[in-house]
Amino acid sequence: MATLPGDPKPGNGPAAGHAPAEEPAGSPAGAGPGTFAGEPMTPPVLLGGLLGERALGLRHLAGPRAAEVHGVHASEMADPSPYLLGGELLLTAGAALTQAGAAAYVGRLARAGAAALGFGVTPVHEVVPPGLAEACERYGLPLVEVPPGTPFTAVARTVGRLMAEARTRELRRVAEAQQALAAAAARPDPVPAVLSRLAASLSGWAALLTPEGGGGGRAEAPPRTAGTAGTAGTAGGAPGTGAAGAAGAAGAAGAAGAPGTTRGALAGGTAPGTDALDAVVALARRVAPGSAATATDAVGATSLAAYAVGGGRVLALATGVRTPGDHTIASIAAVLLTLLTAERPAGAEAAALTRLLLDGDPAAALTAGPWYAVHARGAGDPQALAAALGTVLLDPQEDSVRLLTDRDPAPQPGWRLGVSAPAAPAALVTAGAQAERALGRAEAARTPLARHTEPGLAGLVGEAEARAHAEALLGPLSPALRETLRGWLAHHGNWDRSAAALGVHRNTVRQRVTRATELLDRNLDDPDVRMELWFALRVAERRPAQPE
Repeated sequence: MATLPGDPKPGNGPAAGHAPAEEPAGSPAGAGPGTFAGEPMTPPVLLGGLLGERALGLRHLAGPRAAEVHGVHASEMADPSPYLLGGELLLTAGAALTQAGAAAYVGRLARAGAAALGFGVTPVHEVVPPGLAEACERYGLPLVEVPPGTPFTAVARTVGRLMAEARTRELRRVAEAQQALAAAAARPDPVPAVLSRLAASLSGWAALLTPEGGGGGRAEAPPRTAGTAGTAGTAGGAPGTGAAGAAGAAGAAGAAGAPGTTRGALAGGTAPGTDALDAVVALARRVAPGSAATATDAVGATSLAAYAVGGGRVLALATGVRTPGDHTIASIAAVLLTLLTAERPAGAEAAALTRLLLDGDPAAALTAGPWYAVHARGAGDPQALAAALGTVLLDPQEDSVRLLTDRDPAPQPGWRLGVSAPAAPAALVTAGAQAERALGRAEAARTPLARHTEPGLAGLVGEAEARAHAEALLGPLSPALRETLRGWLAHHGNWDRSAAALGVHRNTVRQRVTRATELLDRNLDDPDVRMELWFALRVAERRPAQPE
């Protein structure tokens, strides 16, 4: 165990007992606290599983056994709460703990979000101090006794090993679900097959809501057997639900919403209760226009999520307790459903899906390009505009048309066009944002065509889009985590220089970066991820422009 300046020297052998130390831990043997930095999908360790490790000899004294442990922190400070990020098993030998201060000590740990308290008996205390168990029971903080023969390093290594094993299981589950979803997408009725497979993989309910009809209404869906292929529920609200692919449904679509509007939902799995359905339809309203890619909520013990799949369609999910890999599995299904339901020329859908399944890259559905994204507004025929621009890839919106072409667009009579910079298939999302802003300039200048000309990072996204993206990306991070991550990135991942600049210990930097990695579910070893986070952090720290 590393020793911080001014701390007593810790012992490492079994006979040394529990020497005081102040360090974050929780990594596998031989690794520092930052081992998991850059590795996504690390599930927590259940305290009950840790208690089941007989070699440690831990004994449960108070509080619930079902706590989730996200790491280990050893401290002999009278108040270690400022160093806790939440979810840690705090290990202490009680060097600074008095009987009179036990309740206040436990209260501070509980408010800081500690997962549990591990108290090591000897050399400081021969037994767990009186009143500590009562305080832990009162605050609902699990208390575990660590016997003299178990050093804190052994507990930290065991937590790291259990987390690594859980992560391996989660990665295997995600890989198996991806293969099953790809196989379902190749079936004759792919949409209901994908929904059914997704519901089974997540042990929940999945539905595709489509934007046919209008009006508001209460979402309803009859219970179904989990995993049933293509069962049909009903849903109301915006988006409504359409009958696309209803030939594969096992039930009839019901009516909901505005009078005279019939809408159904292709679904798989057991439908949640009415309150949860109302909430998931509300989520669908948020993502359907494309303003957000995904949204989440919870009703009681039911976790809800909505994923935009294009054309106003939304993948709606209702599951039990979410695991770290659920978002990845749902995202894979959303990509497949986007390809399966997109309005494409004959043969393009099959080609795109085949390339996705064989190459694992949605961009492989297009040639290398370069491609131009075009946003257009006018009173003409969108199909005629597409033909004039030499493309069949168009997406008519309520008041505009979005197109994709591999020809450099020219002005067209009766239309105002916004044209992106030339882009590769992987950059089409950015190209679309460029075309949208260019169309705004064309209309403001009353010119038939405006091209994207802004240089540098400012040209990639506008201020509003950049700020929305930054807040969505950095939303899970507290101000302290944002500050630490920014300092760490500014010093190119160097722990010592980052710690000196931030005025904290290097182990604190490691712990915070590890926690930020888990919350963001991003690989911080990837330079693209680092660049994206740096851009988001810079945008988030800027004050919004004040209207004139």
